[in-house]
Amino acid sequence: MLIFILRRLFQSVIVMLVVALIAFLIFRYVGDPIVSMAGVDTRLEDQELMRQRLGLNDPFYVQFWNFLTNALQGNFGISYRLQQPAMRLILDRLPATIELAVVSATLALVLGVLMGIFTALRARSFLSGVIMTLSLVGVSLPTFLIGIGLIYIFAVELQWLPSNGRGVTVQLGWWRTGFLTESGLRSLILPAITLSLFQMTLIMRLVRAEMMEVLRSDYIRFARARGLPDRVINFRHALKNTLVPVITITGLQLGSVIAFAIVTETVFQWPGVGSLFITSVQAVDVPVMATYLMMVGLVFVTINLVVDILYYLVDPRLRVQGKGR
Repeated sequence: MLIFILRRLFQSVIVMLVVALIAFLIFRYVGDPIVSMAGVDTRLEDQELMRQRLGLNDPFYVQFWNFLTNALQGNFGISYRLQQPAMRLILDRLPATIELAVVSATLALVLGVLMGIFTALRARSFLSGVIMTLSLVGVSLPTFLIGIGLIYIFAVELQWLPSNGRGVTVQLGWWRTGFLTESGLRSLILPAITLSLFQMTLIMRLVRAEMMEVLRSDYIRFARARGLPDRVINFRHALKNTLVPVITITGLQLGSVIAFAIVTETVFQWPGVGSLFITSVQAVDVPVMATYLMMVGLVFVTINLVVDILYYLVDPRLRVQGKGR
């Protein structure tokens, strides 16, 4: 177990180094930071002095090493557009994105698994057919179109829910949350449903396909022949083996909820990290772009590491292989 975790940690470090290199290349070759920071009337001598202070005249490897050491300290430079530390801007917006991602991921995971189990056990029922038909909507339609449709129905026509913003929020230490206000909770419903719909339908169809495959296996037939109750067969034997391949795909999909919340945050004007990234791209705000890239890379690497450990715990074959080495 320890060797398995150490191996995965080493791979995660390699991945983060690659992500850091890409982020550094964005810093180095996407625009000139001196042009963004200096005014129009800044003299060439002053620009050259700024270039020396920032270390832009140093060799490539020296600049990359300085970037790594600063990144480990959470220092990604100053935003060209807002003239504030890029990490502070990300941290200020991060609670909104995390709350949206957590609610969306919970909806996708819980409802996806439950509907997948139901449609697998009641594959020929009318309700199962309706669920499978409606699931095509979440898989086929783009996220922005689903969001616009929900806004038109529930915010414009029915006027039940707000169409944009985060609602009223309260401060809990450094964390600003909307969970404690009615306005914040109502504002969260539409973007959370929009962001979770694709992941939900994907998890549901994956669980259904894997569970139907497991239910046709020989050991399930043997368990039925022994007279075991359906509840024991379906949830103790079939569901446990269904989760082995589902864990990996589900973990990566839930990680993409944070990484690809950009479209949802833009449609609903949600004040999260995704909308900040879009604004930074439009303004070529390189420090904020690089900080966002490093954050997304860290999220995926962390989730992938957790998924690998869970996979190791769930699948006994990996433990047997690890002992044999």
